[in-house]
Parts: sequence; structure tokens; C-alpha cells
Amino acid sequence: MSQGDTVELELTTGAAANGGSCVARHDGRVVFVRYALPGEVVRARVTGDRGSYWHAEAIEVLQPSPDRVASQCRIAGVGGAGCCDLAFATPEAARVLKGQVVANQLARLGDFHWDGVAEPLGDGVARGWRTRVRLDTTDAGLVGFHRYHSSELVTDLECAQLPPGMLDGLADVTWAPGAHVHVAVDDDGDRHVVQSGPRSGRKVSTRVIEGNYEAVQRVGDRVWRIPVTAFWQAHRDAARVYSGLIGQWAQLDTGMTAWDLYGGSGVFAAALAEGVGESGQVVTVDTSRGSSRAAHAALADLTCVSVVTDSVRRALSAQPRRADVAVLDPPRAGAGREVIEQLATAEVPRVIHIGCEAASFARDIGLYRKQGYDVEQLRVFDSFPLTHHVECVAILTR
Repeated sequence: MSQGDTVELELTTGAAANGGSCVARHDGRVVFVRYALPGEVVRARVTGDRGSYWHAEAIEVLQPSPDRVASQCRIAGVGGAGCCDLAFATPEAARVLKGQVVANQLARLGDFHWDGVAEPLGDGVARGWRTRVRLDTTDAGLVGFHRYHSSELVTDLECAQLPPGMLDGLADVTWAPGAHVHVAVDDDGDRHVVQSGPRSGRKVSTRVIEGNYEAVQRVGDRVWRIPVTAFWQAHRDAARVYSGLIGQWAQLDTGMTAWDLYGGSGVFAAALAEGVGESGQVVTVDTSRGSSRAAHAALADLTCVSVVTDSVRRALSAQPRRADVAVLDPPRAGAGREVIEQLATAEVPRVIHIGCEAASFARDIGLYRKQGYDVEQLRVFDSFPLTHHVECVAILTR
């Protein structure tokens, strides 16, 4: 395919691939087709040539899957925003597909067999689950969502992930070009809008437009105040569900030691502290100063918790005693070989590993297995409905 050519193909799609596409073949070449479901016949437009394979998007569905429905997000799809790339599948079918993708990645990269489906998170409702979002701005000062893998923005703000009213009035404001607009609806139901940027040299200004700079978040009886610009779980039920699961799976007793790695604002550290009691020790580690400040404030009454602002690699090297359990919630790139080798060298007998990207998670599972860990239990959550993304959680023991 020459640069500038427009190529359209009639394709029959196969299994779902990691990243939101389905696999098809044309003259022996693999074609990854977005906006399609397995078993469909589609007319697809090639959007990228990678030599041995192509990327394409389904511009017409000739023979639809029985799992296809009218898109639940009016701004997503071909030519639209990149937000809800599975909005055209029933929620049940989407969870099956996500389970198949994770299983495939685990087999390929982790040498591990798992056969399951993604579980609904909380009430399982596909729309209106998101509580935080970041919008970018056009040169004309309008806010919007990015098109798929593009710097162009869609300025229609009716994304189906967002609850009604979350972005009301923001499209009517002229923003500084190059700024980011952060919006959070907190656990008190209050909306907070913060503008960051545009960057001036090395300086990035931050301005509160509505509400406060920090949003109130609750898990159980404990309260966090998290900067609107900082990380908090996007799904309204995620922090509560994951925290409860960590508390159950850690199997801690009074006086034990737990490590909360990539711990953010310390939500999991709070759950671990309940297990180890006042005579135990919990060390929560994150590189973000803002997250560490939030952890210090929220966990100030828990004398067993130490908050460390550093890289996980350096923090592990400095620990004077072995942990009975380690919880890891790394970014999308995963924990990687060095950190997993450190855990193995420290002889941590029980690890709970969380991953929000299927391939990185599967690779990390393979690295644990090479260090002698066994997968005791593994669950996959549909934490990002209407999208191809998942959250995976595993217990590893040795």
C-alpha cells in the first residue's frame, strides 16, 4: 500500500485482539479491524500499514454479529471520539470478549491457562460510571475528547461513560488553548473543575474554576481529599471493590508486615492496616508527592503505616524486613522484571498483583512464574464499560 492510498476491503473478522480490534486476514496478511465484533463481515478502510500487518476500521457492517447493538455512545466510532470503542456490543458480549483477550495474553506471554469472563464491577451498569475525566483544548479554546490516536478533538461532550450533568456548561466557556480541563464529581456529589496549563517554559499553572482543588473520596468510613488533577480510580465502585478484595486476599494477622507498592493515596494501605493491627507494619510507596500528601492526611491515625515517596525499586532495596504480603498496582506498563525479581529475592510469600493492561499483566504473571510463584486465584473486572479496557487481579504464592 503506497502512502496516501485509500484501501477498502471486505473482511470476515475473527477473534478479538488486545487493544480493541478484531483479527482478520487479507491475502495472507493480518488486518486488525477496529469497531468490529468476531464473526462479522465488514467493509473496512485501511488506516495504517505496518508491513507484515495492517490496521483498519469497519466503515460498514455487511453481516452483523448477534451481539451488535446500536452504539450507546453517540460521539464514539469511526471519525468520532476514541472514548467508547466497544459501545456497539452488548455488555454481556463485551465481558466475554474481554475475558478471551486476557486468556489469550496469559497463554502467550504468561505461559498460564485461564478460562473466564470479565466480571461486572459494582452494579454493572455500562453508562455513567466515570467520576473523573480530563479534557483537552483546541486552538479556538473549546474543550473536547481526542479522536483515536489523534491530536484532533471532538468537541461534542456527550460521552456515555459520564453521568448526566458532569460536563454541563463547559462547552460554553472559551478556554486557554493548550490547557487541560480536569473534572471530578466526588463522593459528596459535588463537581470540581480545575484547569492546568497551558505550560509556560517549565511552569504549569493550575487554576480552580469550580468547586475545590481537592475532591472528597470515601472508602468505608475513611475520607480522602484527592487533587482533581491526581489519580483516583475512574469507576465509581472501583476503589471500594478493590479495597475489599485486597483486605480478603491478603490474609494478614496481627503483627505482620505488608507492602503497598505503587500505592497512590494509600487506599489499599488502609485495608492492609486493618489486618496487621497496631503491632504490624504497612509501607506504602509511590513516586507522586501529591498522592503521598493525600496518604499522609488520610492515614494519619494509623501508626502502623509508613508513607514513602520514592520509586518502588529503591524503596524495596531499603526495606529492613521481609513482607508477609505485597500488593502491587503498577501503571499500564506493569511492574517489570527488576521489581518482580526484588520481591522474589526478598522471599515475599504472597503477592497480590493488579494490572489495567492485559499484555503487561500477562507478561508480569509470566515473570512471577519464572521466579517460582504459582497463581492461586485470578479475576478480571469490566472496570471500564463500553471500552476494551479491563482490570486484572491475581494472587501469587510460593
